[in-house]
Amino acid sequence: MTDELSKVFAALADPTRRDMVARLAAADATVGELAEPYDVSVQAISKHLKVLEGAGLVTRGRDAQRRPVHLEANVFDLMTKWIERYRREAEARFRRLDDVLDDLNDASDDGGLTEGAVS
Repeated sequence: MTDELSKVFAALADPTRRDMVARLAAADATVGELAEPYDVSVQAISKHLKVLEGAGLVTRGRDAQRRPVHLEANVFDLMTKWIERYRREAEARFRRLDDVLDDLNDASDDGGLTEGAVS
């Protein structure tokens, strides 16, 4: 996986990492703060953070003695654009299908009226 989007989706494939991203969306946090709700070691959380960092989803800063982890929102723009492209294509397909179904229903309705008028 060399492209950026693949790295992002691979990083978010893990539920713990998705939860960490959700928590970081609310506020920056240290590794220790991120580890608190999980029944895993700080080292395990650090490994998860390295994956998120490698995907460009988070960065680590320095604030005196504190090393907060920060969510990088610009990566979400990349994901959103990719998802939006395919959402628009799917919606266009569904609109075309709706049009075909409407045409079939109209033809069926017209056929029923014509038969009733002849009978």
